[in-house]
Amino acid sequence: MINSQGIMISVLGNDYFLSYNRVPWMKDATIRDVLNVRMEGRDAIAWPDLDVDLEIDSLKHPERYPLVMKRGPFDYIEPNHE
Repeated sequence: MINSQGIMISVLGNDYFLSYNRVPWMKDATIRDVLNVRMEGRDAIAWPDLDVDLEIDSLKHPERYPLVMKRGPFDYIEPNHE
């Protein structure tokens, strides 16, 4: 199921609701891209067209997986001091 609040997905017999607040990269994805989901081993699911993968445990226990953006050394932009 896909609606304006998020995506409901069934994985290994369990249903999970992925809110766009939790997975914002899916909010503007096409339905085709969202429906192209597959298992990655026994512990993860992946959306190859979106370059997104989630561990099944993060679906079961989202409180254990806060969304934190990690920046690399090339993400820093030196402030312009004119």
